[in-house]
Amino acid sequence: MPSFIKAGDIIQSKIDICSLYDEEISELILKLDEPKFRANQVIKWIRSGINSFEDMKNVPLSLRQKLSEKCYIAGVTVAKKLVSKIDGTVKYLYKLFDGEYIESVLMKYEHGYTVCVSTQVGCRMGCKFCASGLNGLTRSLTASEILAQIIFAGKDNGVRVSNVVMMGMGEPLDNFDNCVRFLKLVGDQNGLGIGYRHISLSTSGVVSGIYKLSELNLPITLSISLHAPTDEIRNKTMPVNKKWNIDTLLTACKDYQKVTTRRISFEYALIEGVNDSPECAKILAQKLKGIMCHVNLIPANPVAENSFKKPDISKIRDFRDMLTKLGVNATIRRTLGSDINASCGQLRKREGVL
Repeated sequence: MPSFIKAGDIIQSKIDICSLYDEEISELILKLDEPKFRANQVIKWIRSGINSFEDMKNVPLSLRQKLSEKCYIAGVTVAKKLVSKIDGTVKYLYKLFDGEYIESVLMKYEHGYTVCVSTQVGCRMGCKFCASGLNGLTRSLTASEILAQIIFAGKDNGVRVSNVVMMGMGEPLDNFDNCVRFLKLVGDQNGLGIGYRHISLSTSGVVSGIYKLSELNLPITLSISLHAPTDEIRNKTMPVNKKWNIDTLLTACKDYQKVTTRRISFEYALIEGVNDSPECAKILAQKLKGIMCHVNLIPANPVAENSFKKPDISKIRDFRDMLTKLGVNATIRRTLGSDINASCGQLRKREGVL
């Protein structure tokens, strides 16, 4: 079994069964000297999001015991749940099997329900305007821990989740193998059945990961957390830019687009007095020339550890209008869950678990 599906010193000797592909589960069942048809039973239970092997009601006790000895189920439990009185957005602070905490958000749109998932406990990228990485990276999540966030939110609210955004805590491309495994599992027809075209993966600009992702040619939406039009500004707010600057990143985006033919989304958090000037809009439009893209303008979320503030709404609209005038498709992100601090990292920090 792949070594990267294991997590935590406590259970290094056991297999993270919910991170296995169907064929790997079948292989495991055969190795346990069980008939092949038992694999289909186990797979259906695993994909349903069970919390214990004891929940497998039509599986013999002997097999459940074997699975319990060889494997573990890394689900999530709710440490805190907040529901927005404004729009019904639900924010979860989840506790993991090893006592670590992550955040996830369920959002309702006209087209259905979307879950924003975390991919790591903390983050090593160190973006100055983000609460997720204030204390750096603790560990990466397994594919099953990413899946569990979606399964729990859907069950807890009695809804079918149809869209996923990998924009929570962590850098997905810094957890490449587990995130790719998650992408392949989330579409499993025995489970969630969410297609690639309903998934967005956000990266701060890990260029090596973008090229690795392009080799897989998955029809997901690649979102780039750009947040600045020049290296001078981006170096101050996003340390990743010192390794892969804007021109290198945008070249990777163009190369990615040649392979996938998919439109790229650029996230741009507007910070008052930092990256919100008309000149910034002009430079940004020039930089994005030749890329089929959409710019998602995000009013910056206040974080206590810095002095960043979001611009006045009129200035945000002016920035959007300037981009539109210069031929760039740009919209202002609708703010959801503003009364519950729905941006990732803030609940974990507030509850004192950083």
